[in-house]
This record gives sequence, C-alpha cells and structure tokens, in this order.
Amino acid sequence: MKIKSTTIVDTFAEAFNMYVSRVIITADSKEWAIAAAQSITGFATSVIGCKCEAGIETIIDPNDSPDLRPGVSVLIFAMDAESLGKRLIERIGQCVMTCPTTACYNGLAGGSPVIVGGKLRYFGDGHQISKVIDGLKLWRIPVMDGEFLVDDRFNIQEAVGGGNLLILGKDQKVTLKAASAATKAMGKLTDIILPFPNGVVRSGSKVGSKYKKMIASTNDAYCPTLRGVVEKSELDDGINSVLEIVVDGLTLKAVENAMRVGLMAAIKPGIKKISAGNYGGGLGQHHIHLLKLGF
Repeated sequence: MKIKSTTIVDTFAEAFNMYVSRVIITADSKEWAIAAAQSITGFATSVIGCKCEAGIETIIDPNDSPDLRPGVSVLIFAMDAESLGKRLIERIGQCVMTCPTTACYNGLAGGSPVIVGGKLRYFGDGHQISKVIDGLKLWRIPVMDGEFLVDDRFNIQEAVGGGNLLILGKDQKVTLKAASAATKAMGKLTDIILPFPNGVVRSGSKVGSKYKKMIASTNDAYCPTLRGVVEKSELDDGINSVLEIVVDGLTLKAVENAMRVGLMAAIKPGIKKISAGNYGGGLGQHHIHLLKLGF
C-alpha cells in the first residue's frame, strides 16, 4: 500500500504477552511529581537488559488525582508477574519514596494485587502507621520532610508489549523528524507507553548473534552502513536511515491504535517506507499486520 510518497510494507509487528502495573505519583507540585516519574522510569527501555520497560503515560490534573495534588501516571511492564512485583518495590522505594513531597498509589482497578507498601513500610523502622481509606489500606512511612503515603498493594494485569514501527527515510534528519512526529501523536494517547528515549530507538535488534553469550544483536538488515556487506539487506537505494518506535500497552487494541496513529503521523516527504519488526512469527503471541490497522 502507498500513502502519498510512502510505501506501507505488507508485514507485521510481533508483540508479546507481558504484565503491567499503573503507578500514580502525586506531589505538592507538578515539578516534583514529574521528577519522581522520570526517576522511576529510568533505565527501563527493554526487558532484555533492564528487567522491565517503563514510561510516563500521562500527566494527571489535581482534580483527577487520588489526593487532589498534581500527579503523573506511569506504566511499568515485565515478562512475568513475580518480576514486576519486585520492580515495583525497588523503583517505588528508591525513586518515589526518596523524592520530596510525593505519595504513590495503585492505578489499576482490576488485576491481581501484590504487596508493595506493605514491604516498603519496614523502612519506617517500627514507626510506620497503617491507614484504611474507603476500604483500601495505605502506609504512612516517616521521612525527613514529613511522611510518605503509599498503597499497601498494587494491581498487576496481563498486557501486550513489543508493538513496533520501522521508519525508513532518505537521511537521518528526515527520519528523525518523522519519528518525532509519530511519538508526539502517540504520546497523546492513554493506556500505552513508548519506553525508549523520547520514544525512539536507533539500535534495533535481531534475535541471536555470532557471539554465543549474546541473546540479541544489531538488526544488520536495517543498518545502512552494512547494505553491501550483509547477505540480505532490507534497505533499497535511497534509504539511509532507519528508526524504530516500540509500543507497550494495557491491551492489544491500545497497541494497535497507537501504531495506527504513529504510522499516519510518520508519513512525511522523504520517508520511503514504513515497516515493522518481527521474528518470523514464532516468538510473539500477537501479529499486528500494518495493512490491517485501518487508515
């Protein structure tokens, strides 16, 4: 399919079953809520090396936050529920409890609960106090600027990760401009995150490597400097830059919608093709066909 001057490749993104938790961070100011959110989502681009994938979902108006203060919603993904529970304790304890004026709440109505505040409470060294509001248990943990309020339990539910788009352009400048337009459009949506820096990744990977200890390595078929070296390059003449956008979402529908929005926004002059990454269909449980997204 061709839209304007951009070819939409007849292929699919191979996405995976994951687990997700939504963390609501509030603070006395938007500045401090964002500071905690940026910290908790740091070093969380890929489960391959970071154990989880995380990102800011949306900014929350004080009128819509649990304690009527400025807030930020964060989504954290992992491959299994046990691992995600550990990441919640680590990241809330190290990145939110440490941040001045913050409180932290569970943001998912459904799913299975894991104890988070109930384990972080021990930092209070016996001075912590439990509180029940509307049937939900919270912990008040004394800290040096007052107290840290955190939900006893956070919910975890099944989710989908690894939806993606590959943007193939004539040069780096044009391709980055298109990728930025796509992430800006996708950033207006809820129920999804784009875990890489500003939503864009240049070091796309393939499964396996010539080195036995590496489980993933550079996606050489899309590297412009290797066009004449590798056995099978996916780059036609005139394509000199490729950028990828990875999408994780609460549902398959949310991921598909984000991919559709991002694809349409990425169609710019100089973008030769828009494709998607997959592993032949044998690894991921979800095959998201670009031509079926509905334009």
